[in-house]
Amino acid sequence: MARVAHLFRAPKRREPMEELEQARALEDVGLEGCAHARPQGKRQVLLIDRETLEAFRLVPGIVRENVTTEGLDVNRLAIGQCLLFGEVVLQVSAICDPCEQIEALRPGLEAAIEGRRGMLSKVVRGGLLKRGDEIVVSEMPVPAAAGGPREG
Repeated sequence: MARVAHLFRAPKRREPMEELEQARALEDVGLEGCAHARPQGKRQVLLIDRETLEAFRLVPGIVRENVTTEGLDVNRLAIGQCLLFGEVVLQVSAICDPCEQIEALRPGLEAAIEGRRGMLSKVVRGGLLKRGDEIVVSEMPVPAAAGGPREG
């Protein structure tokens, strides 16, 4: 079973990530209180799997991900694929390319982790994300809640 192993948000850009037990995902924005949350942005929530972090001897949160998964190969997800976390739905929007911040962690890491830094996603349906939540991968896009209140 795939699950949420860790949740993080960036209170301010380039400052240490803050680990959370739960976070509110705002529809088409990102995680509430996260400096990376942007309406209609492609980098609303960054996902990486624990297994990739371990392969590179990295600790959760160090690559500035919002969600560290367990039991899900995030790098094999397809653009457009949806993930269900209880009431929350994220849609994979792009591959996350490593940047100079990754290289600052360890020389050579930027090149080594190319194609494995995780996936960017958008919040299709907001709600509460919790550490330990089961993650269900959907092959089909999942619509936002019809007729219900919109997050954000």
